[in-house]
Amino acid sequence: MYERKILLGFIRVHILHHAEKEGIYGAAMIDELRRHGYAMSPGTLYPILHEMERDGALTSREAVVDGRRIRRYTATPAGSRLLRLLRSFVAELSREVIP
Repeated sequence: MYERKILLGFIRVHILHHAEKEGIYGAAMIDELRRHGYAMSPGTLYPILHEMERDGALTSREAVVDGRRIRRYTATPAGSRLLRLLRSFVAELSREVIP
């Protein structure tokens, strides 16, 4: 259980990074996270996206892609500020834990 909590924190950083960089939608984000080794299901991802939106880190709007309606998430200004802070923590942590 503890491992899952830590991994969910890393997943949130990944989400914020991609939401700021190009905007994301659920299915593509699941594929991206799987490429990085995270086992992710829609039942795990969508509650995280909704929570991050409620907390003000993400905003979303409906879009049509290939004839399908999707919800596209982007980082808010507050989410971008948080990501800058998290990047400094991640950089410091990686210097300590990766020889």
